[in-house]
Amino acid sequence: MAAPTNHASVEVVRGVTVLRLGPQFESLDESHLDDVRELVMEVIDDAPEPRLVIDLTHTKFFGSAFLEVLFRAWNRVSKEQEGRFVLSGVTEYCREILEVTHLSSLWTVYPTAEAAVADIAEE
Repeated sequence: MAAPTNHASVEVVRGVTVLRLGPQFESLDESHLDDVRELVMEVIDDAPEPRLVIDLTHTKFFGSAFLEVLFRAWNRVSKEQEGRFVLSGVTEYCREILEVTHLSSLWTVYPTAEAAVADIAEE
């Protein structure tokens, strides 16, 4: 588990891996895309269970290229039996992007990472 930083933190709570993108990822534009893509895929590969919450509380903007990163992550996680991929802390603007692209029907969005963990953790 990585310690929290300005960039991102990863923790495993009740068998669910929570990736919290920090303030550095306020705008997920092309300049951050390679870093976030590598980070997300590394977190998935290291996760003890195929359950992932990506917390976007600090993210105010993302575009189609980040949607591709999310889609690839979802695809990798969902291939596993018992795999769950969800988002949390999505701002109103980012939620609109998910709704316009109809990805909000594919991925469950929770208000907080804690609410997501409570719902998808194995009891």
